[in-house]
Amino acid sequence: MTLLSWRHTLWLVLSITSLLSLTSAHMIEVGASRKECFFEDLHEHDQMTVTYQVGEGGHLDIDFWLTDPENNIIAKHIRQSTGTSAMTAEKDGRYEYCFSNQMSTVADKMVSFNVHGIIYVPEDADIIAPVEREIRSLAIGLTSVKDEQEYIVVRERRHRDTAESTCDRVKWWSVLQTLVLFAVVAWQVYYLKSFFEVKRVI
Repeated sequence: MTLLSWRHTLWLVLSITSLLSLTSAHMIEVGASRKECFFEDLHEHDQMTVTYQVGEGGHLDIDFWLTDPENNIIAKHIRQSTGTSAMTAEKDGRYEYCFSNQMSTVADKMVSFNVHGIIYVPEDADIIAPVEREIRSLAIGLTSVKDEQEYIVVRERRHRDTAESTCDRVKWWSVLQTLVLFAVVAWQVYYLKSFFEVKRVI
């Protein structure tokens, strides 16, 4: 490998390392009848992916949309519990994405989301070595694995909460059944005892 190729490889590794450090994971609470918006400044041909999951609140659904610098809607999801939106910037500017809970007037929603991007680097077949392409491919695969892990964590927490809630309901239902059983037994004993009581005739 030539010195020029080594320099390109080193530059690519440093770029990917900085990109991975820019990959962000957030947990936000979206109040009832409210929305939360965020933005990213991108250049033409940059790529951005937003992955989200609703962990708590209501029917575990949220509205999501992504707009370009001219406020055109690129992606829109209505009442989804989880979703992924990937896009490639067609122009320089500020790209905005929002989570809306305006359909709910009571329940707050907890939303976990990840944002990661790939900065566009022009490829020259005579310069970029196969190892550099492999590094890029590994970086993309790593972000996918990270998203999947965080999705599994959110699902595990949701299932654990459901199991604990079901356990509590079963416990209190058993307590109620026991109380009703004792009440019915006490009433039957009292009722049967009244049959054997001798009433004095005056």
